[in-house]
Amino acid sequence: MSDPLRTNLLGPEPTLLPAEDEVYRGLALGESAEELVADYPQSSLLWAILADEAWAQGRTVESYAYARVGYHRGLDALRKSGWRGAGPVPWEHEPNRGFLRALYALGRAAAAIGEAGEPERINEFLQGSDPTAKASIEALGS
Repeated sequence: MSDPLRTNLLGPEPTLLPAEDEVYRGLALGESAEELVADYPQSSLLWAILADEAWAQGRTVESYAYARVGYHRGLDALRKSGWRGAGPVPWEHEPNRGFLRALYALGRAAAAIGEAGEPERINEFLQGSDPTAKASIEALGS
């Protein structure tokens, strides 16, 4: 039984994903997400970038597929980092942004293809992860 005096009354601690230094370095050197994803398929950031690129080109179904992969890779990374299915995933922690961007892109594409219920669930997940994430992502022009 847990000690009630040691219970965090504010809920779960924020989950902070590890940095993807090789991915950041490759992007900074001008490598494309498409080039990098073959070496770093676990990167939600790369899948989110691919989803955004496809979206910008009007390739909605491809955007959905890329975002879905990024979302699932992000869930894997969150669980590996101690996430238990709930709790904050703060946008302010840069390594979390790839997952949050993939989540946003998935909701956007799900709405565009008319997937019933999914956009609402994704929006709730995004809001529950970090209420500032959606506005921050939209400010990026995604």
